[in-house]
Parts: sequence; C-alpha cells; structure tokens
Amino acid sequence: MGASGVAVVIEDDDDIREVVHAVLEASGLEVYAAGNGIDGVDAVRRHNPDVITLDLGLPDIDGIEVTRRVREFSDAYIIMLTARAREVDTLQGLSVGADDFVTKPFRPRELLARVETLLRRPRGSKLLSGSAGSTTAELPPAQALNSPTAPTTVISGAEPSGLEHNGLFLDVATRTTRVDNEEVQLTRTEFDLLQALMEAGRVVRSTTGLARWLHAREYETGGYVSESEERAIQVHIANLRRKLGDSAQSPRWVETVRGVGYRLAAKTSEN
Repeated sequence: MGASGVAVVIEDDDDIREVVHAVLEASGLEVYAAGNGIDGVDAVRRHNPDVITLDLGLPDIDGIEVTRRVREFSDAYIIMLTARAREVDTLQGLSVGADDFVTKPFRPRELLARVETLLRRPRGSKLLSGSAGSTTAELPPAQALNSPTAPTTVISGAEPSGLEHNGLFLDVATRTTRVDNEEVQLTRTEFDLLQALMEAGRVVRSTTGLARWLHAREYETGGYVSESEERAIQVHIANLRRKLGDSAQSPRWVETVRGVGYRLAAKTSEN
C-alpha cells in the first residue's frame, strides 16, 4: 500500500511476531516489536505509533490491560489478535478501547487489509455515502446544512470546522470533542462514529452500514456482516455514550432506533 507511519507489534509468539513485523514493514510502515505487555506499553510510549497489533494472551499482563494502559496516553488504532473462541474476550477488548480484531489463525493479507482500512479510513461527510442498510438516502451537504434536524455547523472560512448539537461540539480539524466546554477523550473510532452520526443528523445509520464502513466495505451492498462485527459497533456506541455521559433511555445525543441502528437525538428546546 506504500503507507507511511509507525506500527508497534505486541506479540509473545516469536514466529507470529516475525510474520506480523515483516508484513507491516513490507507495506511501508516503520515497525517496532515487543514480546510482552509491559515492553509493549513502553514501546507505544516511546514510538507514538499510528497503529498497534496486540495479542490478547500475553505472558505478563494480558491484552486487555495493555489496552487500558495505552489508552491513558495514546489514540493509536489498536487491532487485537486473538486465538480465543469466546466472543466475550473480543468484546471486552473493544470495551476498553480497541478498534478492531482479527482471529488467529489469520492470513497476512487479512491483517494487512485491516491495517490499511484503519489508516485510510475516510473522514467527513463521505464516510457513509452509498452504504447499504441505511434507512434513508444520504443528504447532500447543502440539504444537510439547511435541514432543521441537522446539527448546527460552525463555519470557519469556506469549510465547516466543527459540529455542534445540544452542547456537544466536535472540532473536525483538531479532532477534539467537548461537552458543555469540557473536553472528552475519545478513541479515533469513537470520534469517527460520532462525527458520522452528527453529520447525518436525524438520518438513521444502520448497525450493518456502520460495520461495513469500519471495514471499508460500504459499497459492498450484498457483503456479509457478521454478528461479531455488528456487536462491535454496539460496544463502540456504548463506550461513546459512557464517555459523553449520555443515556440510552433518555438520549441527549445518540438515539437508538430499535432493530435498525442509530441517529442523532432531537435538538432540545434550550438549544
């Protein structure tokens, strides 16, 4: 892919670590590797990577704890590599801040595709255009800005620099989030999902459509989306709500449309 950037590989199996290191290095990334969790956290701190591959079954601290520690200072994309069959392990990893997962044994090409997807993930209003499973067609930007149900867009020069809704502000340029002027730390995936929902306004985004987008398959209208992939979206949304202090029962920002997906909650009267 000719990518530029930095990757950290955290894996205790020597053979797998060497394979992952070689695959990522051949793709153009500068790669650093660690054989346990403690060294892995230190490598992330020293090298400030764009993406991390992380084995869940490490010999000292497991991948869940590594993710918790890394998320205290890094927003790098985290891809979990797991041989565990139980879905609960994957969901626990996502719940503490991982972005994606690949189950062992995996093909090197599959892992590389996941890394490429994360590093190339598009930003802005084209995120979900044309995605299957949406209950309403994508609004063109002009219509979205003029729609009474769309979020308020803050204009800086000729381009929108931020989105605001019910006291929630996203600065797209700096990728920062504030709630009532207090900054909230989101992972990259959480920020991207929130931006997609805010740009769509009251247009419902299906769980399937969001899962296709996360894996760069938004134009595969007949593409299969697994239950695990849909569940991952639900976990990311739950994390997002928790960090924002939002309620699924009485949402201020993210509203669940049962059996379909998610949309932006209606504007409150004071906004």
